Amino acid sequence: MDGSVALPRPMLALGLRLLTAATLATMGALLKLAEQRGAHLLELIFWRQALTFLLIGGFLLLAGRIAVVRTRRIGAHARRAMYGIIGMVFVYGAIVLLPLAEATTLSFTTPMWAVILSMVLFRDKVGKYRAAAIAIGFAGVLIVMQPGGDMLNPAGTLVGLIAAFLIALISIQIQDLNTTESPWAIVFWFTALTAPLAAIAMPFVAAAHDQTTWLLILAMALCGALAQMLLTSSLRFGSAATIIIMDYTSLIWATLFGYFLFDRLPPATLAIGAPLIILSGILVAWRERVLSKQSSAKRAP
Repeated sequence: MDGSVALPRPMLALGLRLLTAATLATMGALLKLAEQRGAHLLELIFWRQALTFLLIGGFLLLAGRIAVVRTRRIGAHARRAMYGIIGMVFVYGAIVLLPLAEATTLSFTTPMWAVILSMVLFRDKVGKYRAAAIAIGFAGVLIVMQPGGDMLNPAGTLVGLIAAFLIALISIQIQDLNTTESPWAIVFWFTALTAPLAAIAMPFVAAAHDQTTWLLILAMALCGALAQMLLTSSLRFGSAATIIIMDYTSLIWATLFGYFLFDRLPPATLAIGAPLIILSGILVAWRERVLSKQSSAKRAP
């Protein structure tokens, strides 16, 4: 297991990540429904962050556990918040601009970006396996985009790819914070620092909504809060390279939501491109696990 993991418990990490995938897919469907009923993207981000802050803060106060949010790493939390709020704009933007299944599939390019980031940030060498994984993944992206045919929204595709890149960057930050901070502190400071930023846009984007829309917004925010805790906890108990496999189950949920809520099945090209992108992620995860075991063996006395 990756040495950066605070408390290695691989089976628990896999279970938490599986729940994360289902919860995030549900949140995406609720967000898309709310946006179609007139809720602005930035308004949804504000309610997502503000309600999560109130829920987390309120629970910790009532439970007498507010001390868990004490930190000496406010700078690291601020950097995570900066990238996180930008990441939310792109993640939510992809959901708004693209069908759910396609937006979800593009999010699976995160492992590819994680490899590229490891090259740039940590000067890791990329061997033939990870290079092949990146090539396979980008081939899958091209198929999903359908160039020359009924092309997927180019703006939405770009937003989705940037979102996946930012998720990879944020995952590295969360895993680093997990070595010293509790999941409660990580989520608390993320929402505490970003809710005021999101509030700046509210006078320009806030609107009156009917009861159904408010219920959708509330449910979306609750799913977001739960997903944030599950995601952070999964990275506490297992390395991203090991648990990333569970993220792919979200495509099942996205396809079901797309059909039952939006009367849309994904095109045939997605059935070809998505497996290639998923294979790319699996190759990256497998190679990271092999390298981690080799590194542990070398350190052993």
